[in-house]
Amino acid sequence: MQAEPTPHPSASPTPSPARGEGKLIALGVFGAPQGVRGEVRIKSYTRDPKAVAAYGPLTDGHGARFVLESVRLLKDEMLVARLEGIANREAAAALTGVELFARREQLPPPDEDEFYYDDLVGLAAVSRAGAPLGRVVALNNYGAGDILEIRPEGGGESLLLPFSKAVAVEIDFHGGRIVIELPEEIEGEESSGDAQT
Repeated sequence: MQAEPTPHPSASPTPSPARGEGKLIALGVFGAPQGVRGEVRIKSYTRDPKAVAAYGPLTDGHGARFVLESVRLLKDEMLVARLEGIANREAAAALTGVELFARREQLPPPDEDEFYYDDLVGLAAVSRAGAPLGRVVALNNYGAGDILEIRPEGGGESLLLPFSKAVAVEIDFHGGRIVIELPEEIEGEESSGDAQT
């Protein structure tokens, strides 16, 4: 997930000013302590790793509050951070594995042709013909590009589709839907599955 607004890969979405208000957006996760003075590693989910410290106090989603006093880049998306109130290795170690969230309203509003990845979660996925495909439950990147995960309404295996202009042909936030052009190989599988039932 990228915390900075992301340009839309397909047709212009219909903007919604209050979209996602009150939601928690995952920005990173605490790793192991760094040294003995309370510094802790953070794996950042943001496009610019240091941006994790740009949104003010963060939370674990369960009431804990974290103020990042300073961050420095260790490597790639890994940071070393000094936190308010964390002064020794033991306190830093207790944070290992705790995920960091910002409230949606802490993030800058996206431009008209941008959105946050998290804004896609919960949208109804439909085909070009309007047939329901399910709901978007995640947008992940495993190293080969962004993958849209759509869970069918009636249960069953999730659809994992490349998040590209060719597949996500329209996003309508006001209407709460994303229009999907299924790749030919998936359409073929569905057709042959229908023929057998």
